[in-house]
Amino acid sequence: MDTLLYILVLVGTFSIMEGLTWCTHKFVMHGFLWYLHKDHHQVEPGFFEKNDLFAFIFAIPSFLLIYFGTYDHIWWMQSIGFGIMLYGFAYFIVHDVIIHQRFKWFTKSNNTYVRAIRWAHKMHHKHLGKEDGESFGFLYVHRKYMDKVRRDKKLMAGSKKVEYAPEAE
Repeated sequence: MDTLLYILVLVGTFSIMEGLTWCTHKFVMHGFLWYLHKDHHQVEPGFFEKNDLFAFIFAIPSFLLIYFGTYDHIWWMQSIGFGIMLYGFAYFIVHDVIIHQRFKWFTKSNNTYVRAIRWAHKMHHKHLGKEDGESFGFLYVHRKYMDKVRRDKKLMAGSKKVEYAPEAE
């Protein structure tokens, strides 16, 4: 029974992190900590960005919850810490690997969800300033982006490729 509760708290924490991430992205990263997030919207040369510091900022509560939960044998605290850590790992894979392709691991996906999340993020990045943003979420993709990708896929499937015929010249 304890294992089931541990897993439920971990999954619940992971789920709640989407809402916390949305709020943090909209009100903190596009608010008073814009100076750390700005270089993520206005690309500058180099592999690392000031924005990468947020990974460390968000890792601190995860680390502390895991550490004190383990040290003091408080299972729910440890479970919350691992839920935050799991969300951070998912963030890295989806945001840095799949969306921004900082690592060239999944570059040619035609999956509807992957294309929709890339499109939503592209719409977020079309705004170079901290105002007038859209799509602040991370894993949740608004229906309008999913619908757009589905329409595009249908159009591509319905269009016929025109082969180049040199004899037609």
